[in-house]
Amino acid sequence: MEKRKETSSSISNIYQLDGRVPVAKAIPFGLQHILAMFVANLTPIMLIGAASGLAQDQITMLLQNAMFMAGIATLIQLYPIGRVGSKLPIVMGVSFTFVTILSYIGTQYGYPTVVGAVIVGGIFEGIIGLFAKYWRGIITPVVSGLVVTTIGYSLLTVGVRSFGGGYTENFGSAQNLMLGLITLAACLLFNIFAKSYWKQLSVLFGLLVGYVVAIFLGVVDLSGILSNGIIAFPRILPIAPEFNINAIVSVCIIFMVSAAETIGDTSAVVAKGLDREITEKEISGSLACDGFASSITGLFGCPPVTSFSQNVGLIAMTKVVNRFTLMTGAICMILAGFIPPIGAFFSSIPDSVLGGCTIMMFGTIMVSGIEMLARAEFTQRNIIITALSLAVGIGFTSASEIAIWGIFPKMVQDVFSANCVAVVFVVSIVLSLILPKNMEIEKITD
Repeated sequence: MEKRKETSSSISNIYQLDGRVPVAKAIPFGLQHILAMFVANLTPIMLIGAASGLAQDQITMLLQNAMFMAGIATLIQLYPIGRVGSKLPIVMGVSFTFVTILSYIGTQYGYPTVVGAVIVGGIFEGIIGLFAKYWRGIITPVVSGLVVTTIGYSLLTVGVRSFGGGYTENFGSAQNLMLGLITLAACLLFNIFAKSYWKQLSVLFGLLVGYVVAIFLGVVDLSGILSNGIIAFPRILPIAPEFNINAIVSVCIIFMVSAAETIGDTSAVVAKGLDREITEKEISGSLACDGFASSITGLFGCPPVTSFSQNVGLIAMTKVVNRFTLMTGAICMILAGFIPPIGAFFSSIPDSVLGGCTIMMFGTIMVSGIEMLARAEFTQRNIIITALSLAVGIGFTSASEIAIWGIFPKMVQDVFSANCVAVVFVVSIVLSLILPKNMEIEKITD
């Protein structure tokens, strides 16, 4: 009886930041966090590599390095090294935020320039992270809430694209939509009928169901699982960096946008998972890890890593915040970096299956941002900041109106024209700095 009570108590630690969870119970929850972002962690490299003219074997090698570094960066966030790391339940992965600018740099200057810009830009973000207390005041609660809301909004199309089958000629086919619906239904039904802590494994259950159905439909390609051998070691400096001042400045600007996303993500994780406000030390550690880990990732030839927004949505849904549990997932990522078949197996998950699992999570991120805005209070000043930031950020970056950026230099267009998060961040910061602190409308009394 005593042993059963102790085991139950250990399992309940999944809802606590610290505390041990039985390894057999921790691994499924850790894997759930990793599976939710696994393909998204690899996709930016494939897009940037293709735009930069890299060969397929080079891209494959970078994918392996990315899995390894994502696991290392996650461990540092969970268990900080000095002031680097937040000690929060954050999962790190290769950032989509940099895809547009790095693809442009790779096309114009070549992939070695991409590597050089990432190394320098990561050091830049790491340093501003260590000194966050001197500038943290300009990232007000309304700015953080707007960034998280916009991240959720920007990911909605990512979820829909995955749900429909990804960037293939079969997008929106009946088979892909059926797979997405089956996966989504499995997630919802498991969440409704499962008991106790098992309820929080709904995303993993949905993935497994969708994957099995996909195998029977013949849409899972397992041919590449053993094609790269059983063991392979990540390679440092696979591509020698080159340094270009224009590329470095552009990437540093996007690192500032990424920093705002990280502040928004970590604030949402703390608010939704730990039910409190984030501390200055946690913000500083999280940003420092983002930056310095990205520099090291650059040494391995990969784009920057950052806190993954999918993790925010998953924590908001499940409330699983235990660091030890997430550590098991990080170790799986590191192993995937050494064992190519693991990475090949996970990357064989069809897009539509991932879409069925993540589409609601992305919506949850958006809702988390709205809740953050509500906590910041809808004062007259915050309403103006919110309304104008969203109107400009979303309106000016919509595909149908992108020509409005035509008079700006090409580099400005590449940084902002298709990046609603970047525009919302800049507009909200500017408005927060210039608008009067007290803008409340005084009531007229007789």
